[in-house]
Amino acid sequence: MADTITLSKPVADFHVHVRDGDMMKLVVPTIKLGGVSVAYIMPNLVPPLTSVADVLAYKSRLEAVDPSITYVMTLYLSPAVTPAVIHDAAKAGITGVKCYPAGVTTNSEHGVASYVPYYPTFAAMEEEDMVLNLHGECPSAGHIHLLNAEEEFLPTLKDIHTRFPKLRIVLEHCTSAAAIQAVKDCGATVAATITAHHLFLTIDNWAGNSFNYCKPVAKFPADKQALLDAATSGDPKFFFGSDSAPHPIVNKEKGNGAAAGVFTQTHAAAYVAEAFDQLGKLDKIEAFLCDFGRQFYKIREKKAEWSVVLKKEQNVVPPLLGNGASAVVPFKAGEKLNWKVEIVGL
Repeated sequence: MADTITLSKPVADFHVHVRDGDMMKLVVPTIKLGGVSVAYIMPNLVPPLTSVADVLAYKSRLEAVDPSITYVMTLYLSPAVTPAVIHDAAKAGITGVKCYPAGVTTNSEHGVASYVPYYPTFAAMEEEDMVLNLHGECPSAGHIHLLNAEEEFLPTLKDIHTRFPKLRIVLEHCTSAAAIQAVKDCGATVAATITAHHLFLTIDNWAGNSFNYCKPVAKFPADKQALLDAATSGDPKFFFGSDSAPHPIVNKEKGNGAAAGVFTQTHAAAYVAEAFDQLGKLDKIEAFLCDFGRQFYKIREKKAEWSVVLKKEQNVVPPLLGNGASAVVPFKAGEKLNWKVEIVGL
C-alpha cells in the first residue's frame, strides 16, 4: 500500500461536537487539524438549540472562530420543533434534526420519551428533504442496559423508516453488528455514521477507563469487526461521523458519573487511516471519509483553499489539548500513531 494518500477533497465529518464558549474556541481550530473541511454540528448545547434563530446564532459564533469550515447545522428535536419550524429551518439552510432519547447521553435531558408526537414533524422533514439524525439507544430500564440499548432501539429505526420511507435517516455512531445489519436491511434513505474510536475499542477498553467511555458504549470484538467491515466495504450507506466529544478533564476523571464522550478531532483522519491500514483497505478510505457522506447529505460547501495528505509517518498524540482542569484528553493520548494528517496550502 502507498505511504502517502492525497485526498481529492478534505474530509467531511458528519457528527461533530464543539460545545460553546471557551470550549468552542479551543476545539473549533482542531477541526481542520484532523483534515476536516465539512463539519455536521450537533445541537445539544445548554440550553439545546430548538429554534432557527438559535441555530443561526450558533453558526455565526462558529464562523467567527474559523470561517473556512463549512458548518452544517441541526436542530434539537423537542416539542418546540413543530412542522412550522421545520419549514422555516429548511428555508434558512438548516440540514437536519437530531433526536436524543431522553437521558441517554450528554445534554439529553430535554430529549424524546415517545416518537409518536413527532410524526407531524417527521412528515414535514420528509417534505422538505431534511435529515433525521437518530441517537440509537433506549434508556436503561428493566432489561435494557448499556450493552443492549442500541439493539433494543433498532425496531424504532425500522418503524420510523416504514412510516416515512422518503425521510432521510442517519443512525448515528453505530456500535454493534446488529445496528449495521439493521441499516443494511432498510431502504436507500437510511444510512449510518461510524466513528474513528469505535474502530479500535471494545468493552475491555472503556471498563475502568473513562477517557474511552462514550455513548453508545463500545461492545464486543465481533461488533468492532462488523464496524470495520462496514466502514471498509465501499457500501455508501456507511460514512464517517467522528462523534468527537470534548469534555474538560475534570468531568472525565470524576469516576462514577464520568461524562460520556471521546475526543478525536485533532487526529480524525489519521485514526481512520490507522484502522484501514491494519486491514489493508486504504483504497476504501477516501470514499468513507470524503465521498459517501457528502452524497447522502447533498452537501453544498465552501471551496476549501487547502488539501489533505495522509502520510505513513509516526506521530505521537499529545497528552492534552488546553490547560488545567478545562483541558481535553485526546483519544490515544500519548500513544504513537503510524499515520499523520498533513494540511497543504494554508
